[in-house]
Amino acid sequence: MNQDVIKDVVQEMLPFLDNAQAEKLKATLTSVLAKYAGNIETTGDKDYVELFLAAKRIEGCSEKSLKYYEKTICAMLDKLDKDANHITTDDIRSYLTVYQEERGSSKVTIDNIRRILSSFFTWLEDEDYILKSPVRRIHKVKTVTNVKETYSDEELEMMRDNCDEIRDLAMIDLLASTGMRVGEMVLLNRSDIDFHERECVVFGKGSKERVVYFDARTKIHLQNYLASRKDDNPALFVSLREPNERLKIGGVETRLREFGRKLGMIKVHPHKFRRTLATMAIDKGMPIEQLQQLLGHRKIDTTLQYAMVKQSNVKIAHRKFIG
Repeated sequence: MNQDVIKDVVQEMLPFLDNAQAEKLKATLTSVLAKYAGNIETTGDKDYVELFLAAKRIEGCSEKSLKYYEKTICAMLDKLDKDANHITTDDIRSYLTVYQEERGSSKVTIDNIRRILSSFFTWLEDEDYILKSPVRRIHKVKTVTNVKETYSDEELEMMRDNCDEIRDLAMIDLLASTGMRVGEMVLLNRSDIDFHERECVVFGKGSKERVVYFDARTKIHLQNYLASRKDDNPALFVSLREPNERLKIGGVETRLREFGRKLGMIKVHPHKFRRTLATMAIDKGMPIEQLQQLLGHRKIDTTLQYAMVKQSNVKIAHRKFIG
């Protein structure tokens, strides 16, 4: 009952108070009413963080993302050593500046931290725990857009031609033809593959399901690989040595790096296959909305960052539509 009274009073006074004043009013009411009705529980910063993470979990955030959110927010709270209600815009600006100077972090990293803190404080504001988010006036950090590299047709064929293990050939073909994330690939089981339709269902970020498709060459190499297996592990890809355990993300990344060094290729990693497929699809005229669905992106802006149009195609388009 007393908690409802306190909330109503503070809510009525919010237009006339800043965060610190609103918190002081809440503390005063709590103290005074406690004399008449016993102790009243208050919400601390750790509780705020837990409540925020619970809300994000309901929205479908992965546990990996939630741990990153928690680490980022708690690091800020520990460094500032102030109640969330008392943190100002200048506090956040100072924290981000010092963080970047001490760690030499990139602008992308700093903007990721800003984005997480903005999400946290906006949630506090929406839930009426604070009057106004202190991150509201801190704008997106401008970053330099680097042109991400893709595999050329020749590089893809070189990798295929020099595979010593049939597993690696099937793995490269699956990544190249589906554009799936490496984290999605290592979770696949043999039973997930529909060879007749040349498709499979993967679980993307936020445990969202989507269908991906592979070509005829991938189908043949996958079937050959599975036929050569002697183990009974349900995983689609397993380690080469016994006891043939499910292949993990780190195992795939290490294998591809070693493969790249052997062929004299630089920056050979799983995500580059995904970017290559996106670029190839755009160059061949796939509608961006369909590519978004294929890659499993929630926002189309993310898809546009992956898909780079070749300059030669821009020149042809200019001559066609303008020149």
